[in-house]
Amino acid sequence: MSRSAVENEIELIEASTQDYIALLKFRVMRLAVFTAGVAILIAPGSINPVVAIGSLICIGIGAGAAGALNMWWDADIDSIMIRTATRPIPAGKITGDQALSFGLFLTFFSVIFLGLFANHLSALLLACTIAFYILIYTMFLKRRTPHNIVIGGASGALPPVIGWAVTTNSIGLESILMFLLIFLWTPPHFWSLCLMTKSDYSRSRIPMLTETHGEGKTKRQILVYTVLLLIPSFIISFTSIGGLFYLISMVALNAIFLSLALGLNGFDQGIALLRGKGERQLFLYSIFYLFAHFVLLMGEFLLKFFLPFYSDLARILVWF
Repeated sequence: MSRSAVENEIELIEASTQDYIALLKFRVMRLAVFTAGVAILIAPGSINPVVAIGSLICIGIGAGAAGALNMWWDADIDSIMIRTATRPIPAGKITGDQALSFGLFLTFFSVIFLGLFANHLSALLLACTIAFYILIYTMFLKRRTPHNIVIGGASGALPPVIGWAVTTNSIGLESILMFLLIFLWTPPHFWSLCLMTKSDYSRSRIPMLTETHGEGKTKRQILVYTVLLLIPSFIISFTSIGGLFYLISMVALNAIFLSLALGLNGFDQGIALLRGKGERQLFLYSIFYLFAHFVLLMGEFLLKFFLPFYSDLARILVWF
């Protein structure tokens, strides 16, 4: 075989590998791995680093499996939307059957090996997460109700619960609060994206809130969920994973989020800094908001670990 023929073969293999990787929805996978990793770290008890890393790999693979199966089922509407038309299946780079086989293989692999690495509870939670995302959200809710992203957001909120279970083999109050934080964050995050790409959803006929109830209703619902976000973030401050540092930072993070949501609804008079801001700014800030919350939780853990006096202050805050 000539050198050029070998190079062409290598390029084909690399392209094929890249297309399979594209099925994994890396942005969603990163969020799952990050939030699960923080939960593994801050959960009470100790865990072998090899077990922690192996578990995180399995959680990431499981998130990727859900992404691949989602693209398999949604290939028809992905081909219509500008934002998703370049995905591997609508672009003709991978067949639906290949995506289905790939997604199922990764699902069984991730669940089985998480059970071996960690425990059966975390493996069961991962299996339920994938099943909920595909069977409940993708196959049923997404095309039938404007509440699709609200209910379906439960699957994206489960990784910290899985991570907590990896370390503790249990589901604690703290993991439920982290779940609620992501669950309530998902609607304003995703609806702000919908406001930016509303023409896509018009073409695909997905009953997003922007299409069924209009922009005004969507913006008001964004404000409602932004207010609701105050509840779990505030309660977390007074649990074993929270503290004074998290409480002060959480107030600032929520104040900015709430101000942006108010500005989106026209209540920006007197808030000169936010005047003229819209859904794009809210969407971008929502990404930072969730990332910052989990970084703060990690910071609380490190402060308590390295500074005994801070740990005493945190206990006093929890007691009060």
